Amino acid sequence: MKFKYNNGGSKFKNRNDCVVRAISIATNQDYIKILNEFKLLMDKPPYKGVPKKITKKYLKDIGWKWQPTMSIGSGCKVHLKENELPGGIIICKLSKHITTIIDGVINDTYDPSRDGNRCVYGYWIKYK
Repeated sequence: MKFKYNNGGSKFKNRNDCVVRAISIATNQDYIKILNEFKLLMDKPPYKGVPKKITKKYLKDIGWKWQPTMSIGSGCKVHLKENELPGGIIICKLSKHITTIIDGVINDTYDPSRDGNRCVYGYWIKYK
């Protein structure tokens, strides 16, 4: 899978902000706007990690649908590979990370694909 460096417009370095960054990239919205929206939803700064339930609720509320690709005990069925994921813009949930894929290209601050071996637990896709 191709990789493109994209920090979503963040001015910060080395932060645990993948949720805010991925949503900023996927929605093409200002990083600080998304960061401030998450600050209203949480007791701690979002760059210290965002709970899964808050991420899911936020994305659902802005019109994104969760598509699981793995269930408990099923093993990994979908990897971070272009031919295993839909086209367009998706936000993928990986182990301890969330990343945005735009037309088959990973947009992130590093390549999390592990040469196509990284398991995708599921992804969010914008409602049509």
